[in-house]
Amino acid sequence: MGHVEVAHVSHVLPDGRLLLDDASFKIPDGATAAIVGPNGAGKTTLLRMIAGDLTPAEGTVAVSGGLGVMRQFVGGPQAQGTTVRDLLLSVSPKQVQEAAQRLDDTELAMMERDDEPTQLRYASALNDYAEAGGYDQEVHWDECCVAAIKQPYDAVKWREVDTLSGGQQKRLVLESLLRSGTFGTLLLDEPDNYLDVPGKRWLEGQLASTPKTVLLVSHDRELLNACAQRIVTVEDSKTWVHGGGFKTYAQARLDRIERLEELRRRWDEEHEKIKELVRMYRIKASHNDAMASRLQAAMTRLAKFEEIGPPEEPPREQHIKVRLKGSRTGRRAVMVERLAVNGTTTPFGAEIWYGDRVAILGGNGSGKSTFLRLLGGEPLPHEGSARLGARVVPGMFAQTHSRPDLAGRSPVEIVMTEHAQLMTEAMKALARYELHKCAKQPFGTLSGGQQARLQILLLELGGATLLLLDEPTDNLDLPSADALQAGLDAYQGTVLAVTHDRWFAASFDRFLVFAPDGTVKESTDPVWD
Repeated sequence: MGHVEVAHVSHVLPDGRLLLDDASFKIPDGATAAIVGPNGAGKTTLLRMIAGDLTPAEGTVAVSGGLGVMRQFVGGPQAQGTTVRDLLLSVSPKQVQEAAQRLDDTELAMMERDDEPTQLRYASALNDYAEAGGYDQEVHWDECCVAAIKQPYDAVKWREVDTLSGGQQKRLVLESLLRSGTFGTLLLDEPDNYLDVPGKRWLEGQLASTPKTVLLVSHDRELLNACAQRIVTVEDSKTWVHGGGFKTYAQARLDRIERLEELRRRWDEEHEKIKELVRMYRIKASHNDAMASRLQAAMTRLAKFEEIGPPEEPPREQHIKVRLKGSRTGRRAVMVERLAVNGTTTPFGAEIWYGDRVAILGGNGSGKSTFLRLLGGEPLPHEGSARLGARVVPGMFAQTHSRPDLAGRSPVEIVMTEHAQLMTEAMKALARYELHKCAKQPFGTLSGGQQARLQILLLELGGATLLLLDEPTDNLDLPSADALQAGLDAYQGTVLAVTHDRWFAASFDRFLVFAPDGTVKESTDPVWD
């Protein structure tokens, strides 16, 4: 149905840093491939180049089969004020988008003046919308809405997107792209983020069975293991491809690093031998003119050797150090009494004690994120009460990284301003989170994983004694997720985390399960269905 080919692509960031260097790979017709690599390595940038949003400084990109794209952040601040119809249009064929825009414009004109020319324009726009396939698309959207949010399109088309959970937004876009007969090639940036576990399993099944060509970015090990037939790695500005699945990827990467280290060792040895030869002939030539030709030959050999240059350096491993501190609080950290969350839950109660690690589980739209936001102090509609104990200071990690307070500011500016840090102190803190290279970029230009790491750093510096984490691992690469886990293990405080990450949830002691029927119950084991 389609293919993707990236040939010798390079990209330089505005600050002059080389992000991608001679990136090349091909995804054949019908294959599902995954791009993996550290946060900020260039995975999303690479997808944006393939999508046509960015032009590479060098190299070419080719795509066939009709291209459908899911962006990393489906909702968030950029979607504020948009509707379900707007969201579905954004992932529809271009001709439908353009025809819908003309129809909307003429409908507005009709409201202002109902004269004959405007009526003719409106009739023409209706005809264009039909010819572009707009009404067929609405039938398609109805199927997607029923599948994703259990309501028909006509009932939800004017509903604001930010009233849907992050998982519902993602599921709606995925349903539209995967069901589409127009798109034979899909680019999916973190498609599993915010999906509940049944949704993740649904996605795994869809990707394993689709005839479409799929290139996705993900950090979910179970999803990668279930559906990725080949792995494209981006690290230290280079790309390389593992032709097998994710099960054999870790060993393949170790083998590659060992080969690169051996090649570099041999190159260094040969380089030193040639330099030693030049030194020897230079000494001899200073005493014997007959050695001058040999000296020149050795120097020429050295120049050619150095011009070719050393082999590729092995990738640098990340060393992220999370130092969440916390502090002692009253024995009861959170007290919930007959709380009904925004019409999504029946009244429930719970007590959470100092030092507890509580994972909050449940389907998309069940009220989990709203519950956390209530505990964080947002004045949201609810019945009953949720109170914090003595000396409990909440710190919130936002699910969609929607932080208007950080918009337009760089990490180093944020740390210095928010926490009275000197430049050197701020840079040291950012370096512990591998954020020093992007320290002066605006928050909105950071990768999802870099934004997540910055949020965790701000929690650390803010001194919160109650961490309210809404899907904290979704955008984190594997080393970052491991570092977060180690930081939480050492944290002297209470942790409540909404998560659909099966690996992350295994480290928690207790579980609050938000069930489909609106009840909220405690469990000693994770419940996913």
